[in-house]
Amino acid sequence: MFTGIVQCQAKIAAIESSADFRHLTLQVASDKLQQLTLGASIAINGVCLTVTAFDEAAGRVAFDVIDETLARTNLGALEPGDWVNYERSLKFGDEIGGHLVSGHIQTTAELIELERSEHNCRMRLRLETEYLPYVLAKGFITVDGASLTVGLVHADGFELHLIPETLSITTLGQRRVGDRLNIELDQQTVTIVQTVERVMQQRQQA
Repeated sequence: MFTGIVQCQAKIAAIESSADFRHLTLQVASDKLQQLTLGASIAINGVCLTVTAFDEAAGRVAFDVIDETLARTNLGALEPGDWVNYERSLKFGDEIGGHLVSGHIQTTAELIELERSEHNCRMRLRLETEYLPYVLAKGFITVDGASLTVGLVHADGFELHLIPETLSITTLGQRRVGDRLNIELDQQTVTIVQTVERVMQQRQQA
C-alpha cells in the first residue's frame, strides 16, 4: 500500500524491451534505497512494481514490467532520460498524508487543457466514461502516483488544481497537453458507488 505522497522523482537510466515486456532501471538518490530488499514494492508513476535488483551505493533500482501493466499504464511510453514519480511502500506507523493507494492502475487519462500562472496550475483530463461515476468533485484520485483532490467534473473528464509544491516534487510540473497520465480511482468511492447501484437495482427488480 501507498499514500500517494510522492517522495521524489527518479530518472530512467536504462530500458530493455521486447514486444510485451520491459526491464526498467532507475537512478535515484541513495537514501531512497535504504533498508530496501528484493521483492519490495515501489510505486513508479503510481504503478506498484516489484524490485528485482538494486544497488544502494550506486543509486540504482530495477523492475520488470509485464504486458498487462504496459497495456494499462504509461510505463510503456517511457524512454531513457525520462523522469518518473517514486514512492516507497507504506510502513506501519507512517503518516498518511494523502489517502490509501494500492498502486493498481485502472486506466490512463489524456491531458487536454493546461493553464499555468505563477502560483496556480489547472489541468483538465479526458477520462473514459465508464470510470466517471467514481470521480467526484472534492474526492480523492491518484494521478501518476500523486494523491490529488478532484476539481470540477465534466461529461468527458475532470479538472485538477495543483499547488507549486506538487509541481516541483512530482513530474506533473513537466506534463504537456497530449500526455497520458496513470489513473487510480479511490477504492472507497468505487465500493460505495457500486454498492448503492447494486441496492437500487435490486429494489427495482423486487
